[in-house]
Amino acid sequence: MKTLLQLTKNIRSKNAGPFWVTVDLFFKNKKSFIYAIKNLSNEEVCNILKIKTNKLKRFDIENLKVIKLSFPRKNIQGSRLDRDMHGASFAILFEQLSI
Repeated sequence: MKTLLQLTKNIRSKNAGPFWVTVDLFFKNKKSFIYAIKNLSNEEVCNILKIKTNKLKRFDIENLKVIKLSFPRKNIQGSRLDRDMHGASFAILFEQLSI
C-alpha cells in the first residue's frame, strides 16, 4: 500500500464556485496514475469527505495524469457557517490516505 502523497506530485483543493469544491490529484507518472485509478474507490473518497456517493463527481484524465474530484459544499461559500472560504483544507484529507 502507498499513500497518495507518495504517488502524487501535488494535491490541490479549491473552490469551484459558491456551491462546489474540487480536489485535484496530480500524479508523478502514468504508472502511479493507473495504480490510483484501480485502487482509489469512490466509496473511500466519500467516506473521507462524509458525503453520499451520488454527490461525488470524478474525472480520471489520463493525458494529464490527474484525478479530479468535485463535490458540493456543506455550507455556501462565504456564509457564516463556512469555515474554509477557498476550499483549500480538503487536500490535507487525501495526503495520508493509503491505497
